[in-house]
Amino acid sequence: MPTNDPMLLIDPTLAKFVDDAKAALGDDLQSIVLYGSAAEQKLRATSDVNIVIILHRFSAANINQFREPFRLAHASIRLTAMFLLASEIDAVAEAFAAKFVDIVARHRVLFGAEPFLHLHISRAAMIRRLQQILLNLVLRLRHEYVLSSLREEQAALAIADAAGPLRASAQTILQLAGHAAASPKDALQTLVDEANLADFAALLPTISQARETGLLPADTAAATLAQTIALAEALHQRAIKMTEDA
Repeated sequence: MPTNDPMLLIDPTLAKFVDDAKAALGDDLQSIVLYGSAAEQKLRATSDVNIVIILHRFSAANINQFREPFRLAHASIRLTAMFLLASEIDAVAEAFAAKFVDIVARHRVLFGAEPFLHLHISRAAMIRRLQQILLNLVLRLRHEYVLSSLREEQAALAIADAAGPLRASAQTILQLAGHAAASPKDALQTLVDEANLADFAALLPTISQARETGLLPADTAAATLAQTIALAEALHQRAIKMTEDA
């Protein structure tokens, strides 16, 4: 019987992927960690399946045995992986602080030991990376506005792509302020509700629609994309203020 639940479709492939990784990588493999929406059982049909593979060493001989299973999983369930040495965890988390805040908050260990139990990400690194992500998002969205705002379907994709960084950034902002949210989506809603950003309240359902369906309401592309830029700019200014307040 057909199913519309993406998790039911990916689980067998994911289980085989883990078995293939264990067989190919052997003692080099420490942990396999699923993170993001799949770890929360909230996968959409268009979502990537995000994995961190933690190794003791990156051995070409063993990795060569894993290339074809990885390619198959990538093609069938949109699996993407970060290959990370155990000795690199602290350095990579510090360099990509906002991403690892999200990984730590939303992950499930599929194999091996819990790798993030003692991970500490400095406040300075989180703020610095948050500012970088938001500034990059602002610049990218301005480019997309000039290029795509006359085309509803292209603008919808640009807004859908912006949803993840906006939500993850909102979650980081709340965490830095000592607050928690159930999910990145909830964090963005909380921030808009509580941080003098009420002008963007009506935008959030449209961002969700673009992310979930790839569509926008008719004749709204330019205005919606412009408002998404303004929201990213507002979050960037909030991140800059965190440095000033530190």
